[in-house]
Amino acid sequence: MNPSDEGAAEELPGVAPRLRDLRRNRGLTLEAAAGRAGLSPAHLSRLETGRRQPSLPMLLGLARVYGTTVSELLGEMPPERDAIVRGGPLEGAPGGDGGWLYRQAGGSGRAMQALRVRVPYGTEGDLVRVHPGEEWLYVLDGRLRVVLGDTVHDLEPGDSAHFDSLTPHRIAALDAGGARLLFVHTLLQSPTAELCLGGGAHRL
Repeated sequence: MNPSDEGAAEELPGVAPRLRDLRRNRGLTLEAAAGRAGLSPAHLSRLETGRRQPSLPMLLGLARVYGTTVSELLGEMPPERDAIVRGGPLEGAPGGDGGWLYRQAGGSGRAMQALRVRVPYGTEGDLVRVHPGEEWLYVLDGRLRVVLGDTVHDLEPGDSAHFDSLTPHRIAALDAGGARLLFVHTLLQSPTAELCLGGGAHRL
């Protein structure tokens, strides 16, 4: 293990075993979980052993696969079914690459996850994501580029996008100051989604 690997394990001691336990509890192999999250099995293995730190987009993908939330993956447990979520400063996965900042904007145990997100300029603009579910975002300030398949959309403050997440998509801030947005996505493996969509809804 190199020095950076050791630092990763020290900074996020609870996330690695939590990721491993969630995967096993869902009955998923390393290969199956990695494929659904858009990661390689080797990369997911490094996350589960603490040798790599997950970025926010990685945590979002894994939260969808495991039917949980980013906050719960990080060990932040808000009151169950609390209808009110108080404001506060944006946070991020410590040391996670990409620089995305977020704050939970909805309750836990739901079929959707709501976040306030800051997308920094010049990071992960070429990362294409494909996964089950839907996404909705609303630009609060800054300009945001949303690429859906082969179509490019430049969004201004007040603009929103609502799309099927199986459409290959990329999100990037266009201004040096980044962009702030409200972001909502479905958790297709949550118990609520299982009831609403049917037991096979999470299968690829």
